[in-house]
Amino acid sequence: MMDFDPRVYENVSINDNDVRNIVLSYLVHNCFKETAEALLTGTGMQQSVNYLSDLDKRKAIFHFASEGDALRAIELTEQLAPKLLEQNEDLHFDLLGLHFVELVCSKKCTEALEFAQAKLTLFGKIQKNVEKLEDFMALLAYEEPEKSPMFHLLGSEYRQSIADNLNRAVLAHANLPSYSSMERLIQQATVIRQYLHQELGKDGPPPFSLQAFLKS
Repeated sequence: MMDFDPRVYENVSINDNDVRNIVLSYLVHNCFKETAEALLTGTGMQQSVNYLSDLDKRKAIFHFASEGDALRAIELTEQLAPKLLEQNEDLHFDLLGLHFVELVCSKKCTEALEFAQAKLTLFGKIQKNVEKLEDFMALLAYEEPEKSPMFHLLGSEYRQSIADNLNRAVLAHANLPSYSSMERLIQQATVIRQYLHQELGKDGPPPFSLQAFLKS
């Protein structure tokens, strides 16, 4: 099975400004404001769009969501992007679920149950939310929720995934790309290589692996 020789890429000309824009897109998407500003200043890049607009507010939203302070994240989201959560019930439910989990972790089980009954059950008309709600409620049965089968709900990776979803939703609400240019390039490379692999079989390249590419 063949793979592309990295030396083939050496003769492909890449515009420096394109590379800088890809880096800038990544920095802005992930709320690295100071680094983005340093890049703009150091390179003298001219931007027709105010990429840094509302970045501080979006950074705060991302921070609170990833740290589990979901109610604060919701409050700031409603200020920056009114009706976003009203229109995106799945995301709203996930954020409320984060608050429920934080209450459970703080041993505030009665408060957690009351919160679930008042807020989470309102989303019970959708089956996938019912299943999530059951997982949330099951945490109450364990004195040590981190040792329960639903321990992943307490982890930083779960909070991070919801914070990422919220960040993308806020960007889309502002008519900005919900994925960075770097992410879209990787997605495109993955799809193309997968297509070639399926079409050409053993004579084609293997599926794209970012990890393998970075080691090449």
